Amino acid sequence: MTRGLRNHNPLNIRKSGDRFKGEVVPSSDAAFKQFVCDAYGYRAAFVILATYLKQGRNTIVAIVARWAPAADNNNTARYIENVERRSGIDRFQPLTAASGNDYIRIVAAMSQSENGVPAVMEDVVAGFNLQNRITR
Repeated sequence: MTRGLRNHNPLNIRKSGDRFKGEVVPSSDAAFKQFVCDAYGYRAAFVILATYLKQGRNTIVAIVARWAPAADNNNTARYIENVERRSGIDRFQPLTAASGNDYIRIVAAMSQSENGVPAVMEDVVAGFNLQNRITR
């Protein structure tokens, strides 16, 4: 099992001063947040992506460039390609606060990029339903 799945943090959100519903505090992981279940890990990801949207990061390219920057030794170009292919959403398609179905597919694709296995869609949808910043 990958670190992200062990931590119920499928998108590997790093530790920070931000606190999320369902977060385990303190986290026993040295670098990453832990959540009580995968749904709360996904919820945190949707909350972060809603913040990105407010900052103008409204495409897969802009989201992934911030989420997994090359400066952190990520293959950002491949990550973008994988998210675009797995989600079926064009990397340059603008997203809005009402693009919930697209965000669900993007988050599921990001989870697979982070963990190497397909996301459990019931958990992704449950995480989406726990937040109220992005709608369908």
